[in-house]
Amino acid sequence: MRSRLSEKSGAAIRKLRLARGWSLAQLSEQSGVPISTLSRVELGQNALNYDKLMRLCRALEVDLEGLVAREAEGATASGRRSVARAGEGGVVRIGAAKGRATASDLLSKSFSPVLLEITAPDAEAHGPAVVGEGEAYLLVLTGQVEFQSHLYAPLRLAAGDGVYFDAASGYLLLALDGPATALLVLNGDVPAGA
Repeated sequence: MRSRLSEKSGAAIRKLRLARGWSLAQLSEQSGVPISTLSRVELGQNALNYDKLMRLCRALEVDLEGLVAREAEGATASGRRSVARAGEGGVVRIGAAKGRATASDLLSKSFSPVLLEITAPDAEAHGPAVVGEGEAYLLVLTGQVEFQSHLYAPLRLAAGDGVYFDAASGYLLLALDGPATALLVLNGDVPAGA
């Protein structure tokens, strides 16, 4: 199984080697790392142990920090994609609202979009405040929603209105004048049991 880190390290090492105009054989001679190992590292098929990594850094006249900077320069899009079809997605409950977590087939996400049906008309029907991690964004799609947090006065949102907020502070989503739908974007993966 290939590791992203070794692919990035390999690309960075190749870039540094080519910048010097060296062949794999020349880098091997300068570093003492076998050509076969260098080839596999550059192709992202092998990771390096610390000793070999340091030998390569010395040969290429770059410190470990410089190599990491080269890795960051070579970072590319991951190509991840997840299609959300109407009515599909894992069923979740966030506070009193029921919804569907989209992109649930992707692991270790930076953010998680959730389509919510908000029906609780008041705080009593809603129950305890929802407490999440990090920041979140709510966009009302249909109906009207009242966003409540102990940090701010209640906020009325109509279709097309949105709010970016600190989910860790706790919040309630209430439906005004009947059910509403909204897109809630959470930090990271949807919490288990949500």
